[in-house]
Formats: sequence, structure tokens, C-alpha cells
Amino acid sequence: MSTQHLRRVLAALLLLGMCTALIPTCFAAESPPRLEPGAALSAATAAPATSPINSGDNAWLLASSALVLMMTAPGLILFYGGLVRRKNVLSTMGHSLILMAIVSTLWMVYGYSMAFGKGNAFCGNPFQYFLLKGVGGAPNSDYAGTVPQQSFMLFQMMFAIITPALISGAIAERIRFSAYVLFTVLWMTVVYFPLCHMVWGTGGLFNWALGGRYPVLDFAGGTVVHVSSGVSALVFALVLGRRTGFPHEPMPPHNVVLSLIGAGLLWVGWFGFNAGSALNAGALASSAFAATHFSAAAAALGWAGAEWLLKGKPSVLGVSSGMVAGLATITPASGFVTVPVAFLIGLTGGVVCYFAVTRLKSRFRYDDSLDVFGVHAVGSTVGLLLLGVFADASVNASIANTFQSGGKVLSLAGSPGQVFNQFRGVLFTVALAASATFLILKVVDALVGLRVSPEEEDSGLDLTQHGERAYND
Repeated sequence: MSTQHLRRVLAALLLLGMCTALIPTCFAAESPPRLEPGAALSAATAAPATSPINSGDNAWLLASSALVLMMTAPGLILFYGGLVRRKNVLSTMGHSLILMAIVSTLWMVYGYSMAFGKGNAFCGNPFQYFLLKGVGGAPNSDYAGTVPQQSFMLFQMMFAIITPALISGAIAERIRFSAYVLFTVLWMTVVYFPLCHMVWGTGGLFNWALGGRYPVLDFAGGTVVHVSSGVSALVFALVLGRRTGFPHEPMPPHNVVLSLIGAGLLWVGWFGFNAGSALNAGALASSAFAATHFSAAAAALGWAGAEWLLKGKPSVLGVSSGMVAGLATITPASGFVTVPVAFLIGLTGGVVCYFAVTRLKSRFRYDDSLDVFGVHAVGSTVGLLLLGVFADASVNASIANTFQSGGKVLSLAGSPGQVFNQFRGVLFTVALAASATFLILKVVDALVGLRVSPEEEDSGLDLTQHGERAYND
């Protein structure tokens, strides 16, 4: 990175920090409760209350946090790294690696607060938990009443880390590293943190369980993670342009073995992603775990079967791609459907994603390098809509008796009305992600430039962006 580009990145980050500090006072923190005379003495002399912390729930959530982080490193790092050409391996792997540091920092400073602080329907108060103030061993009963809020914060941070890492697959082999860093900071602030609040935060627009207006069922991140990243990835790829030589020049993966190892790690890590979203170690976690596994199995079979039928041979890479598609497809539905339905959703997702990656991509000739849109956005959209059909109160009883509208309790179990709710959530996510990504890219391009030069692209990003080579032979 040149000195000029570095100065522009630092200036942009400083500007972002200043804007954050000037967010309107509508997010003012709540006043501390007043104690009546003698209340402190009474509290001090009262018998100690039983701790609400459940050690089993906390252990499961911490283990799930580690599993979700493993999805990024080494899971996604290996999966994406093996799919690119030899000269771009380190660059591609480095995108996921650097996000572990960048997003963790944003999450600590204001991201967690924007996502899970109290605010309005669109965004939480960025100052409520600024620098994780007040996030400690006591639970936050709004979200997870049997684990420390710090454990909940860590678990949700791992989702925040992997989401922009998914986007990197669409723009691999041609993006300037400084542009990717700046884009990530802006995209997380403008898209991910607010959307996370809208779907999962108290009073969020789509939060069916905590006072939202429009009930969108999304157990573990169909809208927040996969649709938002997949749509943003497509817009990014279109704005950035195709790789030199695409689609006429062959660009085969340099090491499928690495990708298969990464895919296996993604499958295992996804149990933390989905089953961990139960936020306790009870029956719902078991149900989400089972749904996740059988959906991935079905999607691998669906993708391989379609490829075998149409091309004469099922590729091993196709099986692994189908598996990832099944995991993305079941993510929003994993805590709301039975195992047979999860299998059906996965099978459908595997076949639909196969055609999205092959026919749709070739028809419109966009260069989504590692098929982020076709697998994640398309897959999760399928899962979200089918969830509207098959959401089952016998799996998750809260969908039958939690959401209220006009003073009446409304069931969110499968129905045409819930399909419409799901579609509305998808449509909003697509509009937000696409428009915000386009505007952010224009800003980033003006500040540091988006794409490397043709000469740098030809030499490879490992050497031109990082001064290293993955292989010395």
C-alpha cells in the first residue's frame, strides 16, 4: 500500500469515528434507577439471591463461539484459499484473517452497542455499551437470561466476523487491500450492525420476540448474515468488474484439497452457528443441531445429483459446494422446523443453488469469483421463504404465543401470511444491502481506488499487495 493510500484510509477512518460520536441524542442512555432511602441498606442485608447463570448453558455458548470463529479461521480461509489461483492464495486468505482483528475492534468500540443496545426500530444506541461498558458477568435478560452478557457478546461477535469475510469471495483476485479494509469498516457500520439490531435487537423492526413491528423468523442469520453478504458481494463484483480473462480464460482452483478441508471445518463449525443460537443447552439446541446436519447432507446429494444428471459426473468440489449451500439454506429455519422438513429444505437449496451458480451466472456473465451470491444469498432466500411455509410450533412453541399485534397474540407458524412476512424481510435486506454497498463502494473508490492495476493483477495479489508468495518453488 502506498503512503498516499494509507493516509486516505486513516483519514476516512478518523472521519467515521467523528460521525459516530455525533449520532443524534435520540439514542441517549437510560437514566440509572433511583434508590429510595434505606434501599441500599436493605439490599446489603438481604439474603443473597440464587445466581441465574446456568453453567451448562454458558459452557455450550462459549464452545459454540469457538466453533463459529473456527468457521472463519481456518474454515473459510482454507475453503476460499484453495479455490483461487496460486498467485492469489495469501491475499485471499488474508482477507478473512484481517477481519478477525478489524471486526473485533469495531464490535468492542461501538458495534455490539449498535446491534444489541436499546434504541429505535433501526439501530441501537452506540453509546450504551461503548467499549463494552457494563458488559460483564451479569446476564442480559432480553437476550439470554442464563449466561453472562459477556458470553452472549462474544458469541454474536463471531457472526459479525464471518459475514464480511463471505463477501471477500466474490471479489477475490482483483481487489486492492486498502479498499477492502475501508469497505469493511463502512459496511459493518452502515449495513451489518443496524440490520442485526432490526432482526435480533430489542425493539428491532423485524424482531418478532422483542417488540418488532414486522415478524420475520430468522433463527441464526439468513437475512443478517447470508442474504446481506451475498447481495453485497454481487454488487461489489459488478462494480469492480470481471477478472482479466473472465469468462474465456480458464481459472481453475489451485488446490481443491485445501477447499475440501475448509468445507469440512465449515460443516462442523456450523453446529455452533445454528445450535448455539438457541442460547442454551436444551432441546431447541438439539433440534437445530439435527436440522443443520440433515439439511447439509440433503443439499450435498441434491447438488451432486443435479451435476451427475446434467454433466455426467459428480465432482467432489460440487458435493462440498452443495453442502455449504445446504448449511446456508437451513440457517434461518434451523430452530423452527422438524428434521424431515430440514432435509427437504436442504435438498431444494442444493438444487436451486446449483442452477444459480451454473445457469444464472453464465446467463448474466457476472464474475462472482467464488459464488457467494449463488450459494449464500440464493440459498438463504430459499430457506427463509420455505420457513414461512413450514415453521412448526411443536419445534419452537414461542412462535405460537409470543408475537402480538393490536393487542392480540398471533401465531407465526407456517401460513401464507408468514410467507409474506418472510418475503418482506428478504426484500428489505436486499434493498438495504444493495443500495448501501453501492454508495460505500463509490466513496471507497474516490478515496483509495477499488481495483489493482492490470499489471498488479497479472503478477498476483500475493506479491503486489503483500510482498509475499505462498509457494517458493
